[in-house]
Amino acid sequence: MNSESAVISSNKNPGILQPGADELPIHEKNTEQLLSINRKMAMVADKAKLSIAIRGIFIHTTQIKKYYVSIFDPERTSLNTYLFDFGPGFVNLPQLETLLSVKSLKDGIIDRIMRSAGPLQFDTDRLVRSGQAPSYVQLWKQTGLKKVIASNLIYGGEPMGIIWIEPHLMNIKLAEALCIPVAAAISNILAKQKIQTQTQEIFNLKQNLENENLHPPAQMQSMTNYGEIVGSSESMRAVYQLVSKVAKTQSTVLIMGETGTGKELIARAVHKASIRKEKTMIKINCAALPPNLIESELFGHERGSFTGATERRIGKFELANKSTLFLDEVGELPLELQAKLLRALQEKEIERVGGQAVIKIDVRIIAATNRDLMLEVQKGNFRSDLYFRLNIFPIVMPPLRTRKEDIANLANYFLHKYAPRSLKKLPAFSSKVLKQLTAYSWPGNVRELEHLIERSIVLTPGAVINQINLPGISEDGTARGNVGSHIKTIDEVEREHIIAVLKYCNGKVAGIGGAAEVLKIPSTTLNSKIRRLNIKKEHRLK
Repeated sequence: MNSESAVISSNKNPGILQPGADELPIHEKNTEQLLSINRKMAMVADKAKLSIAIRGIFIHTTQIKKYYVSIFDPERTSLNTYLFDFGPGFVNLPQLETLLSVKSLKDGIIDRIMRSAGPLQFDTDRLVRSGQAPSYVQLWKQTGLKKVIASNLIYGGEPMGIIWIEPHLMNIKLAEALCIPVAAAISNILAKQKIQTQTQEIFNLKQNLENENLHPPAQMQSMTNYGEIVGSSESMRAVYQLVSKVAKTQSTVLIMGETGTGKELIARAVHKASIRKEKTMIKINCAALPPNLIESELFGHERGSFTGATERRIGKFELANKSTLFLDEVGELPLELQAKLLRALQEKEIERVGGQAVIKIDVRIIAATNRDLMLEVQKGNFRSDLYFRLNIFPIVMPPLRTRKEDIANLANYFLHKYAPRSLKKLPAFSSKVLKQLTAYSWPGNVRELEHLIERSIVLTPGAVINQINLPGISEDGTARGNVGSHIKTIDEVEREHIIAVLKYCNGKVAGIGGAAEVLKIPSTTLNSKIRRLNIKKEHRLK
């Protein structure tokens, strides 16, 4: 009988070889080998050492040259390659670990192994000829595995995975006995990794708590009386004082500051603390509408006043009667409309487009802009009389780079805001990430920070956010390299960011997956910015 006579083919299952009558039992030498294997496996502490130990054991005791181990995913729906060794002369195939993984446990091979009380031996050529072999069997053939012994790895009564071995001088009974110490070693390594991960998470959470980094939402909101506004820096305390002074009055408020500093939040705070708080604050973004529609949006129109005006429409001024009208991006208003706005503010009355009736209004005005309106007046882009009419009580929002002491509190506020929406366990920030956040200059201010935190929550698999990518900031929180002598303007930064997002969205502006959705702004606002920043079609595509 030749060397392959120890196994015979099963007619019922082509390609699966059953133990032959003349297969040798485990003899005394094998018993000594198993005792040595158990001792070596008991000393294994990590995956790398396990691979070395298995290779050493197989080569010196059984002359096996190729093996790999697959373990179940947590849901036990697939098998993923845990480690493999096909010998020192083996040229690795691309993505071999992925290709050896098994997506279905009912492929005619895995399910048979799982039902088997002992190891099974497979003939690769017979499996391929049967025409029913899964794709990973073709890989066996490519890698030179003519026959494969497969056995369940079971520890503590729980199936863990499967070990696949190239039989050489391997006795199947010996293969079955080898599975016990291998399964125990893998179980110990996985348990140790889990404990290490949990210990690290606890350490990071404790470190954050000791640094007074984590603040429950109630604590963060108690920093101010204005809900969503977070910050206890000196510059923000000055803003709160101005809000508390002007809120109870009827004075017009002009909120100035860079894009993303939170001007609308301050407008809401003024309204909510005013005597008009029982009515909804009405908002209009002056940059979001084309010039020919802004007048109708502000003052309303009568039916038939222009093409498309099929019915009477109430404007924002009338909607805001007895309440507050928030004019966002007021610096973008065309000159011809500035005169009409000035008249409405001075006379406290309006006329609908196409109408003759004068409508009295009682509206409190809060305006906001990221432009230097005095400079725009000097350039002739903004009426001086309207500027002085709006600039009765100015509030200047500080940029985030000037109030770095607020960054950790803001980051944690957004953490508590967005983690529940992502259906994730609330993570924490590592001290390294907090240092990076504080070192960054934040050209997009609080809005940029908010979007970064939301994105980081989605990308972070564990309980600690310990990696974040900020331009110009190294991992230790220091400035990286020479940023150059040119300091970009907000418009330059905004233009570059919008172009990058448009390219990411393949030029799509509106709708699901469009740039407006990614940037979380109305598509009309984005179109206005595209025109203002001179972003051409050729800039939008990759």
